Amino acid sequence: MRPRLRIPLRSRVSAPSQSTLLPLACRTRSLHSLVPLEYDLQGGATEKGIADFLSPAAFNIAWNQYQTHLLARLNALVADYPEFQSRHVKDIMLRTAREPSMATIFNHASMIHNNHFFFKHLSPNSVAIPETLRSHLENSFGSIETLRREMVYTAVNMFGPGFVWLVKTAQPGLPVAFKVLATYAAGSPYPGAHWRRQSVDMNTLSQPVHREADSGAAQASALEAGKAYLDAAAFGAGKKDTATAKKVEHAPGGTDLLPVLCINTWEHVWLWDYGFGVGGQGGKLGYAEKWWKQINWELVLKEANIQRHQMSAGTGAPAAAEAAA
Repeated sequence: MRPRLRIPLRSRVSAPSQSTLLPLACRTRSLHSLVPLEYDLQGGATEKGIADFLSPAAFNIAWNQYQTHLLARLNALVADYPEFQSRHVKDIMLRTAREPSMATIFNHASMIHNNHFFFKHLSPNSVAIPETLRSHLENSFGSIETLRREMVYTAVNMFGPGFVWLVKTAQPGLPVAFKVLATYAAGSPYPGAHWRRQSVDMNTLSQPVHREADSGAAQASALEAGKAYLDAAAFGAGKKDTATAKKVEHAPGGTDLLPVLCINTWEHVWLWDYGFGVGGQGGKLGYAEKWWKQINWELVLKEANIQRHQMSAGTGAPAAAEAAA
């Protein structure tokens, strides 16, 4: 007799079945989800694009589809890390930036944050630069046109995808200043992500290890010595526990800075609408030029946190106390 395949009947009392078309990360847990953009709460950008800057198709690819893809990948990557499942994406990025073994998690978290930062600071309508912000930018760059050209042409001349940032620097005793910074791929502008830790720094491993049994202790001792040296170089001898040291936890020699604006130079953002610019039309240059016209400068001012009077490059007066950004 030919055996028959028995298919068990589904229980009458069971949870509703889920579509097999959903990504694995969505079927298991939705740890991090797409954050709606303020100007797209009613679907305006999804349906109409962003003014004359991005078409609906380009916006859908670069924001809705790509950001959702990144979030699904990040959810799958942190499924085995309970400590990351309830944390903000930016926190995950900073906590994994110095761990080479978590480079994949860092890349996805950083790209999610960077892409959101780019789209968040766009506006379908033209927004004028507030005078408070304008004066500080002019002190740093000489003119707004100089800033525009520096950001646009830095983006155009990047050989590869990444982001160009406008960052605010605020060192104690120095004027508030703005600078332009470029990061490639999913690189982060935050000081906390500027270096990565390795197990042994050969520059601080002063004595060779001859016996395997002694290797662990020798490496631990060398790491502690190296860490003490770097802390002293960064903050000064005996000053690691000061308020400044606790506030500025970044790579030795790094600059304390705050990103306030960025332009995304990844090809999937601009290639759909602008092409490669053959014949001098469109391309990355056309994309960057139009981006400048769709910046939400009110939000940039809010990010910079310079509503109160602060020391500017030409005043020579001390800066007023500023709340931590």
